[in-house]
Amino acid sequence: MIQIIHSNVKGRARYKIDELYRSQSLKIYLERSLANYPEIISVAANVLTSNILIIFQPDVSYRKIAYFIDKALSGYKDKAGFTDVKTLVHPTKKDKLTLSKQEQKTENWYLMTADNVLQSLNTSHISGLSNETANKYLNKYGKNLLSATVKRSEISMLIEQFKSLPVALLGVAAGISIFTGGIIDAVVILGVVGLNATIGYITESQSERIINSLKNRSEKSTWAIRDNKLQEIPTENVVVGDILVLKPGSYIAADARIIEVDNLTIDESALTGESVPVSKNPTLLHGEDVPLADRLNMIYKGTLVINGQGLAAVVATGKFTEMGKIQQLVSEATTTQTPLAKQLDQVGSQLVFISMGLCGLVFGMGVLRGYNLLAMLQSSISLAVAAVPEGLPTIATTTLALGIRDMRKNKVIVRSLNAVEALGSVQTICLDKTGTLTENKMSVVEIVTDSKHIQVRDGEFITGEKIINPYTYNELLKLIHVAILCNESEVSKKNDADEYLVTGSATENALIYTAISAGVDVMALKEKYPLLQTNLRSENRNLMSTIHATHNCQQMVAVKGNPAEVLQLCHRWMKNGEVVPLIAEDRQKIEIENDRLAGKALRVLGVAYGYIEEVENNNNHESDLIWLGLVGMADPIRKGAKELIADFHQAGINTVMITGDQSPTAYAIAKELELNRHPQLEILDSNNLNNLTPEALAALSDKVDVFARISPSNKLQIVQALQTSGKVVSMTGDGINDAPALKAAQVGVAMGKEGTDVAREVADIVLEDDRLETMMIAVSRGRTIYNNIRKSVHFLLATNLSEIMVMTTATAVGIGEPLNAIQLLWLNLVTDIFPGLSLAMEAPEPDVLNQPPRNPNEPIIKNTDFGRIVFESAVISISTLAAYGYGIFKYGISPKASTLAFMTLTSGQLLHTISSRSEKHSIFSQEKLPPNPYLTTAVVGSFGIQILALAVPQLRSLLKIAPLNMVDTVVISGSALLPLLVNEGTKKIS
Repeated sequence: MIQIIHSNVKGRARYKIDELYRSQSLKIYLERSLANYPEIISVAANVLTSNILIIFQPDVSYRKIAYFIDKALSGYKDKAGFTDVKTLVHPTKKDKLTLSKQEQKTENWYLMTADNVLQSLNTSHISGLSNETANKYLNKYGKNLLSATVKRSEISMLIEQFKSLPVALLGVAAGISIFTGGIIDAVVILGVVGLNATIGYITESQSERIINSLKNRSEKSTWAIRDNKLQEIPTENVVVGDILVLKPGSYIAADARIIEVDNLTIDESALTGESVPVSKNPTLLHGEDVPLADRLNMIYKGTLVINGQGLAAVVATGKFTEMGKIQQLVSEATTTQTPLAKQLDQVGSQLVFISMGLCGLVFGMGVLRGYNLLAMLQSSISLAVAAVPEGLPTIATTTLALGIRDMRKNKVIVRSLNAVEALGSVQTICLDKTGTLTENKMSVVEIVTDSKHIQVRDGEFITGEKIINPYTYNELLKLIHVAILCNESEVSKKNDADEYLVTGSATENALIYTAISAGVDVMALKEKYPLLQTNLRSENRNLMSTIHATHNCQQMVAVKGNPAEVLQLCHRWMKNGEVVPLIAEDRQKIEIENDRLAGKALRVLGVAYGYIEEVENNNNHESDLIWLGLVGMADPIRKGAKELIADFHQAGINTVMITGDQSPTAYAIAKELELNRHPQLEILDSNNLNNLTPEALAALSDKVDVFARISPSNKLQIVQALQTSGKVVSMTGDGINDAPALKAAQVGVAMGKEGTDVAREVADIVLEDDRLETMMIAVSRGRTIYNNIRKSVHFLLATNLSEIMVMTTATAVGIGEPLNAIQLLWLNLVTDIFPGLSLAMEAPEPDVLNQPPRNPNEPIIKNTDFGRIVFESAVISISTLAAYGYGIFKYGISPKASTLAFMTLTSGQLLHTISSRSEKHSIFSQEKLPPNPYLTTAVVGSFGIQILALAVPQLRSLLKIAPLNMVDTVVISGSALLPLLVNEGTKKIS
């Protein structure tokens, strides 16, 4: 069945083909067969999304392309699912390799019994594979390795520095200068291009090296059963059919079906986004489409064994694992050009047309006036070169590089120059919950005893508004003691210091840390009540109990687990410090409190204890217990996350939370963070999302605050849907499952400390210390950079246009050339780079984070700005022509008159830097702008260089300028100062 997903763009259409899902052979067949049609330019099929993207001739109907696809599908079915006839009859060496690597089965292993899985894989959980069979499989399927993420090479980073239209235009100008004999002009222009490339290359290569240094070391070996014995084998040599031996603290080497377990829990947060460790069991599942996070009888490559042990049969390795499929999504996700890059390219395009037009105009006027053809060609080319602001690429690159340097001081590593600016223009930030908004570790947040509700915050126990001491509250202290004793976490002290080292599951560690914050000596308590027996949870028993020796003849039973099950075992409870009977009314109150905590998406445990005379072999000791209370735990929100969300909203940025957690958990976290932008918090889970067309998702995405139970491909869909709706999107995340969306977003932000290598490798920005608050610094810096570059571009266009006006007017009137070619180039170098760069280093505006993000489609110089630019340029030009006219009147058309024009125009442009600092504030305003020492230095230094040109004979000779007297100096000063006063005085009027 073929479904047309998107066909709005001529020559481009996306189709959905159900049969394509997980069919690598059909993908290859379609891409090869469809490419044979002359109407089709390119074909890209995706076996995970079942989509096929086809680029074709614009005059061809998308319905005709659908006919071609249908015809290809019919041909594929006729060949019984083989890739194609040519490959089968005359396979090349490459084709043989491709076919052999595609033979791993893609069964729904979770829908098969463990015995059937072992039979299908020709293996045994007792003897495993033989080494001989394993070697055959290794040759057949390939090593258990993921394709490495393509890194940016040194040469590619260098080449990218030249990929912009302004730089290309400068290169063309240099070539023309060489062709016409202007060797010095060409050398200076190429020097500017080289400086720009050097700055960008050094900055980006430094960031790349820092990010690569954060890589985690993966485990090199794995324990497996082979030849009827336990062996430690290289992880890359694990094959389908191997029996993995699972132990706490080890990373899982491949996707596998659970065969046997003993209290096995797995941390799958990096893959699924589920914050709570998952208990695994070998039980057969039912239902055709069980979500990844609900496949309790499966384990996956790259996840971590938290507790317990077990055996599992490998069903997929390398690129066929779920992690491998995610990497395929990463490779297929395309990066999006940032707003600044688009704007600078647009400005460059405009300058190309302006330069060509000016060349033709000046050359034509000169020919009509009878000027020498060669002289006019050189003049018109010089004017075209003058129209190009040589400082534009350098200013943009240097400013962004300085932004990266500042961010690095705040432990924010920026991979590319444009990423800082792009974050400043972001309109929607997609926030991964687990490990980004939350700490990805469990923490006790609430305790309920007989009649008290105790909040636990930052190590303090609070009831109402009062902080209580657990040692003055018997019920609370007893509950904490029992939770420590009924606990498998190992506790030690670091180097005889007061700091504890706790190793165990996230849930049990949370109980230990709560006790430590209460002032309990955990190790001393465990020594006081030695452990005699442990009774772990089982498939039909959701509680744990431990038995401990006491100072008297009795033995104490400590119990924690599912509140309903623990409560059934209790007949008494502690109330007001005394043990009293537990009546029906009391039970009802406890059940209500349990429901209340569960409704807040907390993980709730019931805690109880009792005494027995001796240890029994059965579970009769778990009876006649004394109820202590409820403990509510959650993955705690990162410190400052709520304030950060408020800051984003204040800055006009929409926030969207994306998580693999269930809807109730996601809803509770979102409410606590005050994530909603609408009166009602809007939440959408994957079941509803998967039923939406891309168009419907794009329309709906801007209205949803929370996406729950989301898969990696769903995250990619959400980011792309927001982009389709016209948003500039940032994605934050730390897990493998975030990588495709991180790459597709305009700005991907990864965690550097706790994040995965895959996430860091594709992200544009890495938070080295995982502090999400630094994103606001990046947003502020990004917005300021854009505003400052906009000021610089405004300044460059205004000053360069003044040169064009002066030259064009003089040629049209027939009063000679006010400036020669080398003077034009000198003028641009003196007035463009350093003054323009100083504007780009202006301090942030006070209200930069109180403004909404700019429209990404809005040009860097808006149509309304051009009128102001023309006015400013005209004032500078008129003043310069007036000084030139005075020179002609006094000295005739001579180097002296040209010197007057040259010095006036240079001085006027340098003073115009002051006027370009703000569109609203003038030097006459009562509210003054913050000082900019860089601008002062740039203007004074540039004036100094200009004076050197007059004072040094060699420079005077090169520039063809003449000495000046006092009257000439007064004329130049007045003509240069007048435009500043006029332009500043008209700001309020404009």
